[in-house]
Amino acid sequence: MAQDLILALDQGTTSTRAILFDRAGTALGDASRPLRQSYPADGWVEHDAEEIYAAAVAVLREVTEASGRMADIAAIGVTNQRETVVVWDRATGRPIHPAIVWQDRRTADVCARLKAEGHEPRVTEVTGLLLDPYFSATKIAWILDKTPGARARAEAGELLCGTMDCWVIWRLTGGAVHATDATNASRTLLFDIGAQAWSSEMLALFNVPSTILPKVLDCVDDYGATQADILGREVPIRGVAGDQQAALMGQGCVAPGQMKATYGTGCFMLINTGTDRAVSRARLLTTVAARVGGKTTYALEGSIFVAGAAIQWLGEGLGITGGPRAAEALARAAKPDHAVVVVPAFTGLGAPWWDAEARGGIFGLTRDAGLPEIAAATFDACALQSRDLIEAMRADAPTAFGEAAQLRIDGGMAKSAWFSQRLADLTGLSVRRASYQETTALGAALFAAVGAGLYGSIEEAAEASPAAETLAPAMDDHVREAAYARWLDAVPRVRL
Repeated sequence: MAQDLILALDQGTTSTRAILFDRAGTALGDASRPLRQSYPADGWVEHDAEEIYAAAVAVLREVTEASGRMADIAAIGVTNQRETVVVWDRATGRPIHPAIVWQDRRTADVCARLKAEGHEPRVTEVTGLLLDPYFSATKIAWILDKTPGARARAEAGELLCGTMDCWVIWRLTGGAVHATDATNASRTLLFDIGAQAWSSEMLALFNVPSTILPKVLDCVDDYGATQADILGREVPIRGVAGDQQAALMGQGCVAPGQMKATYGTGCFMLINTGTDRAVSRARLLTTVAARVGGKTTYALEGSIFVAGAAIQWLGEGLGITGGPRAAEALARAAKPDHAVVVVPAFTGLGAPWWDAEARGGIFGLTRDAGLPEIAAATFDACALQSRDLIEAMRADAPTAFGEAAQLRIDGGMAKSAWFSQRLADLTGLSVRRASYQETTALGAALFAAVGAGLYGSIEEAAEASPAAETLAPAMDDHVREAAYARWLDAVPRVRL
């Protein structure tokens, strides 16, 4: 039989998963392992990189063995939690410190100092990012400075570092390949997204030696092959992308103006701006959407800190039992003309506000308002935060953001047809709800499928993005604008 299957490895923050896809993008089987997080100090979040690699091998083996079609697998695609980074010994392959997770805040003081010194405008100009401990550079420097002897060993070429894609690939290939892709590199604060190369200026600013950094390859490229003893034969690795960029591909957003939002605990929204590197005036991130055949396309990215987590709060904080479905049923029973606004700034506000000190609030309560109205306002807050991002993107990338703009959505909240319709109503955009939610893994598979020759281009591969239901706005314009005006009035009130 022809080799026409692609195996995707999705290394996430809470789990590691493998999914086997056919050429049409249909999932044929999957396996997953949960991932433990540790919290050694306030604001610190770590992973065991060895556990991540062991889980990767386990899920790859499980899904291939269950399929009985190992011989039909053409290639592997890898996607990963971005910004999480590990440093390891080149000779032994052992990490010198636990991986520091993207959520970790231990280097906030370093970022604050650099910002106070006036470095952020230049950092943004080169990297497209903001000075924040979210990104990898300050994590790498912290490991080198806090692990005895590490900095001298790094400068002597004895250590390597990388994000989780890089780490897993290095191990799968037996140390033969130390490489990452341009999307992951663009999340480190060390990569010049215009020159498409590591920036000597940023390396000096963040005190990271170039000797430990991986080679930067395209999203569709030759990342070597797994060692034969892992899956019974060598399997080529031909596609890599960070999780949000992989989801952008999985949603078929390969043309300028196409955008997607993934609704999980938080929400990540990206709009493809093509070869135009849009500069944001609303403090959105400019990032690499993909690099294929040496051609770089860019995206604007905005993040909402609290999306699905707000629905969790309805249960854990307000005692609404029965999970998200019960919360939704309560919200649907709310008075349609209520004016309650919930701002779920439990951990601050993300783009375009970027206010870490903001805290949540409930506004517009009246004597006849109750839990149904608060629940409805909580769901609406996810849609109204999305509109904040959409308006910022419309202003920052007017040539990409056309009249026929459509928001493609996936993630847990996208499973709700009711929320998806509210999203369309409150943003005023057509919403395309994917029928298959694992678009991150699918995107990695599609990049690898191009690399394996199953598709001639990413445009052809994008046609394998999942079937979707399209929802048009059904709310009167004045009702929509009144709801957004109430939101814009409430947000400043939670900014301390």
